[in-house]
Amino acid sequence: MLAVTISTGGLGNCVEVAGIPYVYADGVIGEFVLPASCPHRGGPLHLASVEPGTSRLICPWHGRATSVTRAVRHGIPAVRNQDRVTIVLPVEESASVRIGHRPVSEQLCRPRPEPTRSVSHD
Repeated sequence: MLAVTISTGGLGNCVEVAGIPYVYADGVIGEFVLPASCPHRGGPLHLASVEPGTSRLICPWHGRATSVTRAVRHGIPAVRNQDRVTIVLPVEESASVRIGHRPVSEQLCRPRPEPTRSVSHD
């Protein structure tokens, strides 16, 4: 087993382990870690839209729906702490690891609240 910590968004939001990229998603259908590539044709699943009323991801390359359950397959354990998430992957600790960035579709990424500014009224 290999534990890797990545960002929940922006730079460093993707980890490629043994050639398979994974991203963290926190969007309209919940919080989870998923392979960034479609299992059917290798399309960019991290850019998927969500089928209305379901928890199915629509691949932007070929339009085929994939259930989130199938996409995360074995349930990749993850623990979030503020803007970081630690993922435990079922690979050897010696597996190659590369942290990078992949954009995530709006439906797989909750908008972060704007910082509030205090206004002084004199």
